[in-house]
Amino acid sequence: MDFDLKKTSSLQVRVRVCGLHLTDQGILLLKHEGIGKKGFLWSPPGGGIESNENARSALIREFKEETHLDIVVEDFCFANEYLDEQVHALELFFSVRVIGGYLKLGRDPELKKQILTQADYLSFEQVNQLHKLNKHNAFQLCSDAAYINKLRGYYFFKNI
Repeated sequence: MDFDLKKTSSLQVRVRVCGLHLTDQGILLLKHEGIGKKGFLWSPPGGGIESNENARSALIREFKEETHLDIVVEDFCFANEYLDEQVHALELFFSVRVIGGYLKLGRDPELKKQILTQADYLSFEQVNQLHKLNKHNAFQLCSDAAYINKLRGYYFFKNI
């Protein structure tokens, strides 16, 4: 589907960070209700970088807010850019290691109505079985969700 570039030129680019935490159980994902074309979206923890905050600090903060887990940010993996008529986002994905805390669904302090409804380790089989519109578009880049941490480079999605 094409869209009007005049409309999208007024969008502010939102820079986000996302953390990939993979274990033998699978990958840590958050379920966001009310977004996406199918009503919900599973996505790695993360969020926007605030003024005077670097990407690693932002990811540590976002992970704590959303999952109650303490992390160390490890390697930069890839960048994902998404553009449609309503959203223009540049996302920086990092691998992370959990060093403390306990997994408990947190909240997004920017939102009055919370859209986070579940935090869980989904097996790669579960992720692979999700409809493509119910999982972050970065999963479209690998034939098996288990390989998401192997992605490197820059990817661009336009209105999938």
